[in-house]
Amino acid sequence: MLASLLFLGTWPAVLTLLEQRGRLPQHTYLDYSITNFLAAVFIALTFGQIGDDKPNMPNFITQLGQDNWSSILFAMAGGVFLSLGNLSTQYAWAFVGLSVTEVIASSITVVIGTTINYFLDDRINKAEVLFPGVGCFLIAVFIGSVVHSSNAADNRKKLSSTNYKSKASHAKRPKAKQNDMESGIPYVSNSDVKEEKAKAGTAEYLIELENRRSIKVFGSKTFLGLGIVFFAGICFSLFSPAFNLATNDQWHTLKEGVPHLVVYTAFFYFSISCFVLAIVLNICFLYKPMLGLPKSSFTAYLNDWRSRKWAFLAGLLSGFGNGLQFMGGQAAGYAAADAVQALPLVSTFWGIILFGEYRRSSRKTYVLLVSMLFMFVVAVAILMASSGHRKASKDWRELHLTMKHIFHRSKDSARKREKFADVWAMNHTSFLKVAENVHT
Repeated sequence: MLASLLFLGTWPAVLTLLEQRGRLPQHTYLDYSITNFLAAVFIALTFGQIGDDKPNMPNFITQLGQDNWSSILFAMAGGVFLSLGNLSTQYAWAFVGLSVTEVIASSITVVIGTTINYFLDDRINKAEVLFPGVGCFLIAVFIGSVVHSSNAADNRKKLSSTNYKSKASHAKRPKAKQNDMESGIPYVSNSDVKEEKAKAGTAEYLIELENRRSIKVFGSKTFLGLGIVFFAGICFSLFSPAFNLATNDQWHTLKEGVPHLVVYTAFFYFSISCFVLAIVLNICFLYKPMLGLPKSSFTAYLNDWRSRKWAFLAGLLSGFGNGLQFMGGQAAGYAAADAVQALPLVSTFWGIILFGEYRRSSRKTYVLLVSMLFMFVVAVAILMASSGHRKASKDWRELHLTMKHIFHRSKDSARKREKFADVWAMNHTSFLKVAENVHT
């Protein structure tokens, strides 16, 4: 789950970097969606095919032909929620900032999603540890909101000390540039002209960033960005419980004898719906953009090779990050796996290093920032300490009873070994765990 935390905290920074360089978010997200889906296919065809194909745990290819549509629909619903959440946050990063967006969205995910997963997982996580961790996230969210308020006040003070005119920040792109974009010529901002760069954290830097980025944010309403963030957080909080239902069938929607979706198969279907929705919506946004972005076209997208490799990398990081999260959730419980929602720790680090966030801010802002990061570290540790182990399935319990019966009825050691060999042949992957339970 630590690897998942690193990956899921890094890819938002990559997309933010591309937006701040002036690349249209529609173009970036289309590239991102392609490699994100390919990561899911790779995981399914490799990890999903490892091990023997057994009736209670079939391999990926075998499971594609089974009658498990109810679980497939849960997995695809999870993909829809994640896609909507990711699409929303790529706009929220511009309005609210990378660090604060991730803090608020992650906190909503933990508070709502973790609570749902706790009950879906039959309370396998330690409640006395889990919910104090959730409380730590809420405290960190409150501190994060104060950090944003303090930093925004610092920025206003910086801008007020210059001769900068607010109307300059609202200057629209020239018509010629918009027409070029629609005809397939990528937009080139004034910032592409080589000039001496302003130092991070200064008023000149903030103005330069506004002129360079694709989403113009000066003068925007605060509630617009926060509304987008809260919508994204609600979507994020629902995708993990949907995936949980897909792999564990807590509502018993599968027919008798049909095995649960293995995590790799569920992740494959999850990624299909995520990919399809992202492609459809972003192609629509090319021709009918939001938030004052210029119109584009599919031809313009194909011709826009600026930083495309970084968008591809972001998709791979996100795909493998989600896959690792779900694998960890299957093993330790999805409530504990939601510890990766502490990704603002990583995103804030990249925000400071890459984007100069909080540079030349007040001492108050720095104190609040350190407090927020400390609380997130505590929250991650507590949430991961709450990990439990999933209860044995019906097949495991039957095998357990069989082993106990062997021990009680077979007094001869040679006979015991023969019986063990028979059980091993039936289900050798469960042998060690069952033997341990019987020994206990």
